[in-house]
Amino acid sequence: MELTDTTRKDGLPGAVLMLQGTASDVGKSVVTAALCRIFVQDGYRTAPFKSQNMALNSYVTADGKEIGRAQGMQAEACGIEATTDMNPILIKPTGDMHSQIVVHGRPLAHMSATDYRSRFLPEAKDTVLEALDRLRRQYDIVVMEGAGSPAEINLKDRDIVNMNLAGWADAPVLLVADIDRGGVFAFLVGTLELLEPHERQRVKGFIINKFRGDLSLLQPGLDWLEERTGIPVLGVLPYIPDIRIEAEDSVVLDELTAKGQSSPEADIDIAVIRYPRISNFTDFDPLQEERDVRVRFVTKAADLGHPDVIILPGTKDTIGDLQYLRSQGFDLAIAAAVESGDAQLAGICGGYQMLGKMLHDPDAADGGVAREEEGLGYLPVATTFAKEKRTVRVTGQVADHSPLLLSAESRCLLAAGEPIFVEGYEIHMGQSRSLKGEQMAPVFKLGPDGEQPAAEGWGTLDGRIWGTYLHGVFHNDRLRRLWLDRIRESKGLRPVKETFSASGLKEQEFDRVASLVREHLDLEQVYQIMGISAKTV
Repeated sequence: MELTDTTRKDGLPGAVLMLQGTASDVGKSVVTAALCRIFVQDGYRTAPFKSQNMALNSYVTADGKEIGRAQGMQAEACGIEATTDMNPILIKPTGDMHSQIVVHGRPLAHMSATDYRSRFLPEAKDTVLEALDRLRRQYDIVVMEGAGSPAEINLKDRDIVNMNLAGWADAPVLLVADIDRGGVFAFLVGTLELLEPHERQRVKGFIINKFRGDLSLLQPGLDWLEERTGIPVLGVLPYIPDIRIEAEDSVVLDELTAKGQSSPEADIDIAVIRYPRISNFTDFDPLQEERDVRVRFVTKAADLGHPDVIILPGTKDTIGDLQYLRSQGFDLAIAAAVESGDAQLAGICGGYQMLGKMLHDPDAADGGVAREEEGLGYLPVATTFAKEKRTVRVTGQVADHSPLLLSAESRCLLAAGEPIFVEGYEIHMGQSRSLKGEQMAPVFKLGPDGEQPAAEGWGTLDGRIWGTYLHGVFHNDRLRRLWLDRIRESKGLRPVKETFSASGLKEQEFDRVASLVREHLDLEQVYQIMGISAKTV
């Protein structure tokens, strides 16, 4: 890869700082994003890095490559375009024991966990270090994020994402623990006890995350921890409710599911089916911020109820999750809701494929097993999965007779010749072809930048059923509000019209979280640990 004009002028490698956690979901990704924003605010060119990421919630780079969503989000916190160097290896589970391995944004192979450890990991070191080296030659600081825990004894011998990587990069490590789950001192001390002496020496500070309460009551424990380990506690970060920063870990879905079940009633009830391998669930983040909307992630057919909208989201295993829907009775519950005439039915990516007539996977591209399955039959499309994945950012506009544009305001805009522009990304293995059904219309006109937009997605002319490959559809502010107001009109409610900027809200959230971390973290010690000052390089 050729170096861009962001190459460091002094020719020296940038500083590195690594955040590791005592367990999964302790907040490493958010703290990493906050530090990225802080370092940029302090005048440093900063980039994130995670050598190996396991996630179904992915991100498409500007050049059409696929990386973990956390590193895409962290790059946004840095104010830079994400590249595959920031996450050179992505693991996307397709079943309990198999995953698709993505290297520098392109699928390499489907592997079992055993094959991945025995065949791939021994060769992965060069891929990881070359990517990190390119970043360090371009940026002043690279903030590295580990995965899970560095004390997994059964995995340490071939580790490429925690302490081995810290050693290869000669990176100081900050160990993050979640006090909200309890046992924080046992987590921290126990992790240190399971590290080798040379690994333990790399841990230069503790960060205790998600604290609620009176810090003075915790102070005796902090004093004991520092005396016991000889390692300083650099900060106790407060619990931040309702963080509006995109998450990639499926653990977050448990919180979202519980939140949707307990949230108060709203004018519009949207039910998102949560199947086992749901992907890119951040598609629905903006809907959760609309004041008149309740989003529920539904895991049982009996809990579907009578929503205004049922959405089948993306999935890493379309046929497998479609079979799951049927086994759980969701197909019957969806049919009853649609036949009642009250519910709108929508599908995004894999969910769109499920709404079609037939799904073919002759080359085992979707779930690692050759198979085919009848779709739910709501849309006149058939999908064939191929080994080549389509990952691309797209732009365009809502199609003239789109099923999304049925509100009074939408019709006025169309009559005035005013297009409704959209942008987002596609990431899928299958190609869907039209079977020319009656009373159907395309949803969008989309294409990569510089290419002629083409019809994309299908929906019924009455707008009750539609599907699209466009991820990020609800991040388009104007379209989101027009669509929601159309639902309001169908219920006899007045349109709201006013909405918010999804991108602007994200920027505000980066600054809010960075401000809280800056307030509660000893940044002077953090800079000293990295061996640099707070003065712009």
